[in-house]
Amino acid sequence: MKRSSKSEYWQQSRLPWPSLVFLMPMLIAYEMGVIWVGGRNAAQIRSGADVWLRGGLEAIGLGVGWLPPLLVIVGLLTWQWIERHPWRVSAETLAGMFAESVVFAFLLLLLGQLQSRVFSLTNLEHTGTHLVAALTPAEAATFARALGYVGAGIYEEVMFRLTLLPASIALLRQPALLRAWATPLAVLMTSLLFSAAHHAGPSGELFDLFRFCFRALAGGIFAGLFVLRGFGITAGSHALYDLLVGVLLVDA
Repeated sequence: MKRSSKSEYWQQSRLPWPSLVFLMPMLIAYEMGVIWVGGRNAAQIRSGADVWLRGGLEAIGLGVGWLPPLLVIVGLLTWQWIERHPWRVSAETLAGMFAESVVFAFLLLLLGQLQSRVFSLTNLEHTGTHLVAALTPAEAATFARALGYVGAGIYEEVMFRLTLLPASIALLRQPALLRAWATPLAVLMTSLLFSAAHHAGPSGELFDLFRFCFRALAGGIFAGLFVLRGFGITAGSHALYDLLVGVLLVDA
């Protein structure tokens, strides 16, 4: 690939429109699959972030089933339109985004294994043998688990990186003393919140230091990916990592 082509790919793959085109098959598969597999019990298959989002919308009188994915689509389209980016995306760019997502997912897996070794050497025990939540009965089927992990990759990134991270940066930039530290502080805060959210509420996991530390670290990595490589690659990496650990390795 020529230098100009590499530069164009680097810029194009970070934009909202390519991100939407890249994630649209996963978003459609998730939403349709949840309805097909779950039926009236679809809420048991949906990812936690999706359930939280739907619950918040329902609390303000907007409990329409198709609204959350529509908000994701409209949000990315609005971002693209406001910043007046070109409305083009090549197949080569989409293939590159998928390749990057696979690479980052495997790197995160290796990082988790490394942290597991560190915890073992320091006698810090953790419950379970996997880096994902214990599976509920509704997620027993492999396809249902896969749907949940795809939804987590998309909606957790929508909630914590696409929405909360920029809002936190903007808020922290208001005090003059915090302006220079706004981005790292926002990354730290949202990463800790991202990890803590997995232990919150009646359906949350019991606290486990290993998982909390790993998810906080993963949240920081996803935040860095969001800033440097855009929303599409970040959500793709998250979804592929969850599928790799939660489906392929569990079944293996």
